[in-house]
Amino acid sequence: MEISKHFEPGEVERKWYDYWKSNGYFKSEVDDREPFTILIPPPNVTGILHMGHMLNNTIQDVLIRRARSQGKNACWVPGTDHASIATEAKVVKWLREEKGLTKGELGREEFLKYAWEWTEKYGGIILNQLERLGASADWDRTVFTMDEIRSDHVIQAFVDLYNRGKLYRGLRMVNWDPEALTVLSNEEVIYSQEKGHLYHVKYQVEGSDEFVTIATTRPETIMADTGVAVHPEDERYSHLKGKKLIVPIAERSVPVVFDDYVDREFGTGALKITPAHDPNDYEIGLKHKLEVLSMLEPNGIVNENGGPLSGLDRFEARKKMRQLLDEAGLLSSVEDYQHNVGRSERTNAVIEPMLSKQWYVNMKEIVQPALDAAENKDIRFFPENMINTYRHWMNNIRDWCISRQLWWGHRIPAWYYEDEIFVATTAEEALELARKKLGRPELQISDLRQEEDALDTWFSSWLWPVSVFNGFRSEKEINYYYPTSVLVTGWDIIFLWVARMIMAGYEWKGEMPFKDVYFTGMVRDKQRRKMSKSLGNSPDALKLIDTYGADGVRFGMLSCSPAGGDLLFDESLCEQGRNFSNKIWNAMRLVKGWESDSSKKPERSDEVALEWMESLIATALEENQNCFNQYRISEALIRTYTLIWNDFCSWYLEVIKPAQGEKISTEVLDKTIVIFEKLMIVLHPFMPFVTEEIWALLRDRKKGEDCFSAQLPEMGKINKSAVNQMDALRSLVSRIREIRNKYGIAYSEQMEIAIEEKKTERAVVFSEGHCNILQKFGKVGDLNPIDDHPDGWMCFLSGNNKFFINTGSYIDKAAELEKLLKDKNQAEGFLISVEKKLSNERFVSSAPAPVVEKERQKLEDGQKRLRIINESIQELERM
Repeated sequence: MEISKHFEPGEVERKWYDYWKSNGYFKSEVDDREPFTILIPPPNVTGILHMGHMLNNTIQDVLIRRARSQGKNACWVPGTDHASIATEAKVVKWLREEKGLTKGELGREEFLKYAWEWTEKYGGIILNQLERLGASADWDRTVFTMDEIRSDHVIQAFVDLYNRGKLYRGLRMVNWDPEALTVLSNEEVIYSQEKGHLYHVKYQVEGSDEFVTIATTRPETIMADTGVAVHPEDERYSHLKGKKLIVPIAERSVPVVFDDYVDREFGTGALKITPAHDPNDYEIGLKHKLEVLSMLEPNGIVNENGGPLSGLDRFEARKKMRQLLDEAGLLSSVEDYQHNVGRSERTNAVIEPMLSKQWYVNMKEIVQPALDAAENKDIRFFPENMINTYRHWMNNIRDWCISRQLWWGHRIPAWYYEDEIFVATTAEEALELARKKLGRPELQISDLRQEEDALDTWFSSWLWPVSVFNGFRSEKEINYYYPTSVLVTGWDIIFLWVARMIMAGYEWKGEMPFKDVYFTGMVRDKQRRKMSKSLGNSPDALKLIDTYGADGVRFGMLSCSPAGGDLLFDESLCEQGRNFSNKIWNAMRLVKGWESDSSKKPERSDEVALEWMESLIATALEENQNCFNQYRISEALIRTYTLIWNDFCSWYLEVIKPAQGEKISTEVLDKTIVIFEKLMIVLHPFMPFVTEEIWALLRDRKKGEDCFSAQLPEMGKINKSAVNQMDALRSLVSRIREIRNKYGIAYSEQMEIAIEEKKTERAVVFSEGHCNILQKFGKVGDLNPIDDHPDGWMCFLSGNNKFFINTGSYIDKAAELEKLLKDKNQAEGFLISVEKKLSNERFVSSAPAPVVEKERQKLEDGQKRLRIINESIQELERM
């Protein structure tokens, strides 16, 4: 069989992925093996493959493939999230641009028909793209957060929490997204420091010529002020007790209230109170019974309460208010101001605090078991320091607003009759509850009005570990696969998703949903910038696969991904991964090209190399297991890379390679193929395609004897002496090559070498096989033991052994010494000048720190250079 000169990833990837998938290799069913379960963090149904997905799913696939190689029943469940806000926005845009329709014109039922049509046509593309990456998920298990089973779980969970008093409807200040036209939970609001202005506005004391100046960042909301607050101990305002101030432009009088919430140091110590548009103001307003006056529509347009601002967008209203205040002589000053601004995670719109009736989960009722699980390390976090973030949020948890003013999503299972609320899984159940409670048997479903709002997307996602196994309806799978083995996710959703899943797990199953949580870092560019379309620094994931192959991209992603740290993506690492594939491919072609002789006995050097390589593999298996136990996946990959490239390809194969025209021992070749197979099994989870192709070419196999399903080799015996001897030998060869390069001695010249007979306690003893390897790689003669330093020979240390090498006939000792002495004089002169500069206190104290540091680096480099020159002089003098 003729083997291609080059590894062709595209062709190989299609062939093997189709083979694995069509033969059911990804499937998992309940059996008597140990389960290893991972649930994919469901990407938005609207999503396409980006670098974050690539990293997260590559890690999951590595873990799943490795679990299979350990004989476990590996189950990786894929799925997508309905993503209420993002999907509804996409559907609205699609309807407007392609069909000329609006959401309002269609009504709820018709809109949802179109939403499902769009989802079925465009949704789920990302799952198909994950196949290109090599994701070995059980695609027959693919779930969707709005499919029938998952929806059933969501409705049941809502009803259950309500019936147990852990879910309620209440009037609260909420985070309102004026663009998406929905409320957001606190975790969906991203805060950052932004440039703004602080406006100092004059409020007149009613019935006097006195003015009180108040600082605000939102002058447009003055139109909804219903009070002014000052601190009760602030003597500047003690005379205002019982007084009122006139709201500028609005010309309304509002009371002065005294409250210790007020910060006397901020601005003038007087605070305008706008209960309808600020959560803190709302609390003060409740305490002092102030009127709640709203001036904004849900879309951010000022309503009739805004007076001259009515009809304007909120930000245009701010500009207009500044103008009006200035014209009225009521604007004392405006200053630049940095302050915290909350924006919608989805639309980036500035959030408006609004008063609204919404549905909430009472989180304090369910938080404790989830907090204890992490504190007691029943659930392990990697990296461990994420427990601090988790603990802080859980200890300061607030009730979760779960209602959203959207149509796409799970409609809240609550029905109203006048002021009464009936929560049930179906309209029929709600009707029965209403008839019974109200004593009205004549009531019909048409008499009830269902809640218009949908549930927060995360309310379905927090049930993911339970719902994917139909845990509310069936025990078979949930009892086998739950708790899952590990959750691989980004640290940025530790509150939105991770913590809530843990709470849900204890709430409904009485135990944790997963044993470990591995938090991946953020994918950034080499300059540590977050990847984004606007910066143009986010490569097309599929184009990367087209260019470097899936194995190359997987290697590139993993090799720069420290456990829990941000990934500084460098495309050259994908190229390195492709080169690695080619290196292994060429090694396979080399081995397959050898002819063997069954009558030929292994050389002594072959025996040494075989024992060494087997020990290295045993060591790698042990070290990799330790790495995987701590989710140091990048470290495990780099160890495996080094084992294959440096140890196997560059040394082992070169040692056993037969001379041109000769044959290799059949025994050595067979053992080499076994070693090659072991290495492919170890590498397979990281780079599945090239390993499967090479595995298939190494020897004839029956169907089903694939690298995919091969078991990890048993951890063999580690001969530390064999490893130490070969390490010492490689160091010695490297030292000999350095000497050749330093003195320009051609590699074709065979040099005489000797080893000092007197051994130190840790000196390495070389066998005949090692000496044969040394002769081949170092191009030297026999390694003879001697007692004394021969004249004209160079003495050098390598490891714990002293060696002598005859360089006399290749080096003009006098000329080399003259050159080195000249270099020494120059180096000493340079050091004197740098030391003089650094001893000058005036220079050190007045020069910029980087300049001083540069001089210190020069000193360190100069000292190092002088040390090397002196060592070289000593070497020559000993010859």
